[in-house]
Amino acid sequence: MELIAKGRAGTLESGDVFVTVQPSDRLTINLESPVKDAYGPAILETVDQVLNELGIQKGIIDLADQGALDCTIRARLATALRRASEGGGDDE
Repeated sequence: MELIAKGRAGTLESGDVFVTVQPSDRLTINLESPVKDAYGPAILETVDQVLNELGIQKGIIDLADQGALDCTIRARLATALRRASEGGGDDE
């Protein structure tokens, strides 16, 4: 899978995560979360797993976490990546 456009998924509501992805010549992951100190490494591990599963090696991945569960992070990230790879961007 290759990112060809900007893609977004999620919300800034409590218990969710807002994910934005976009093409880049290298991989950059940015995480903002009120629980970053306690759960940041686990969140980043989840992100790495999804990226590996989908074959993503380059792109800018921004996550604004609001205490999302692992399954929510996976779903939102996969959706944003799919949208960015199809060029659909922001459609819901």
